[in-house]
Amino acid sequence: MILERFAVADRVAIVTGAGLGIGRGIALGLAEAGADVVLAARTRSDLEEVAAGVEAKGRRALVVPTDVTDSAALGQLVTATVEEFGRLDILVNNAGGAMPRAAMETSEGFLERAFRFNVTAAFTLTKLAARQMVDTVGSGAVVNISSRSASMTQTSFVAYGAAKAALDRMTRNFAPELAPRVRVNAIDVGGVATRSLDVVLTDETLRRQYLAGTPMGRPGEPDDIACAVLYLVSDASSWVTGKVFEIDGGAEHPAISVPVPPLEPAPAQE
Repeated sequence: MILERFAVADRVAIVTGAGLGIGRGIALGLAEAGADVVLAARTRSDLEEVAAGVEAKGRRALVVPTDVTDSAALGQLVTATVEEFGRLDILVNNAGGAMPRAAMETSEGFLERAFRFNVTAAFTLTKLAARQMVDTVGSGAVVNISSRSASMTQTSFVAYGAAKAALDRMTRNFAPELAPRVRVNAIDVGGVATRSLDVVLTDETLRRQYLAGTPMGRPGEPDDIACAVLYLVSDASSWVTGKVFEIDGGAEHPAISVPVPPLEPAPAQE
């Protein structure tokens, strides 16, 4: 039956940034579809709450507190996964982010940290995971959680947008090299009702503006992204690799713009 192709029963998934928001939704969604889940993020207490949710769905959970910007920690994450479960089938590179900052106020260090968090970490973990997927199972699937900021022109998002655009390109370039054994896809996520969007959704003026700029008339929910992830890691998408899916409520331009100060001549020196 076609629905069986969406099942991931007894597969093992690593989800980074799994303690909150989209990552939490993805981890619980994969567990509901039958996967055992390795939960990675920096805060153990958040991960333990998600682990309880995974176990309530009848699946096994492994909590591995991880700073994804630490390459050694990423190696330990993959090693712990294989030692515990004996296999690795799925990787979801969800951890990432960067606060809005005007371009002229963005330092080299801020830009470099944005790239390390959003691109380098996913690059390193994908290589490590793909090796173990092929060695333990013979195949696997990677999904990179990116952002619509990668393809939309937005003020104050020069670092984040550039990093996510790089993540999308990395996804496309990885795919043919790892095919046909490991599939690599990405999701460009729009505004999802998580803690990072609270500043918009809790302000009535901003909320109205956001909803008016979103054709579907509502913010996304973590489950909206989890459903797309399930498709991309299951056999339902066995002929799909190197693609970037936009899950954004139909938005084609930013629903909210972050104002920036105009670039003016420097004050004359007296």
